[in-house]
Amino acid sequence: MLRADSRDPAAWPRLLLTVLAIAVLWPGIQLSELNLGVLLPDSQNEMGRFVAQFWPPAHDEDFLQLLFKATLQTLAIATAGMALALLLAVPASLLASRALSLSAASRGGVPSRFGRLLRWPVRGLLIFLRSVPEIVWALLFVRAVGLGPAAGVLAIAITYSGMLGKVYAEIFESTDQRPAHALLQSGSGRLASFAYGILPNVAGELLSYTVYRWECAIRASVVMGFVGAGGLGQQIDLSIRMFAGGEVASILLTFLLLVLVADQLSRLLRWRLA
Repeated sequence: MLRADSRDPAAWPRLLLTVLAIAVLWPGIQLSELNLGVLLPDSQNEMGRFVAQFWPPAHDEDFLQLLFKATLQTLAIATAGMALALLLAVPASLLASRALSLSAASRGGVPSRFGRLLRWPVRGLLIFLRSVPEIVWALLFVRAVGLGPAAGVLAIAITYSGMLGKVYAEIFESTDQRPAHALLQSGSGRLASFAYGILPNVAGELLSYTVYRWECAIRASVVMGFVGAGGLGQQIDLSIRMFAGGEVASILLTFLLLVLVADQLSRLLRWRLA
């Protein structure tokens, strides 16, 4: 039998938190009408019949050519969208960060009130850009520019510029700013101070996060294909509508391969910069 002083003092708080989490989660499960039973591979339900169609994956020559073209289109959407996002995210992150603030360099890291007022509109813009999901932007651009990859590229560019800009600014501010402040106080320009005082310390982290976001952009481009933005998403939507389970399985395997390649690329780049 446990002595009073040997019992876990956090047992009751953990138990209360568990009960509270269940009490909060249960109404959400009821409102969402979640029934995990429909996912069981039972031959008597529609889910079981649909999963049974996944084997064997489609591998005829005509479909593989179509799949290859859709894969290249998905990569192009993600890469072009990320490139456009970087064009906005990099300058916006520098403006939103106080790492290159002249007043902060001369006042021991504390920016002036005027500098804070200048940064708030940029941060507000980044909040707005990332607050709207890319699927919503894709729906809007499909109406504006028509069906096709262009809508997906623009949707990724807008949403990911807000995400990248926010994280880049936080990375710049989290590193040691004394080298950049010393360069600023000695008369160096802001870009030179950034290139020699901040960038060498954060290059690996920036590259790792950028590659991760590129991987997320690949997944997002697949999702946006369901609203007409092209790529693998549009092809998988057509295959599901035609109840072609073998084609769906082949597309899912291709998508898995893309994510694995992106993950290995991220590991390689981090290793080279370590």
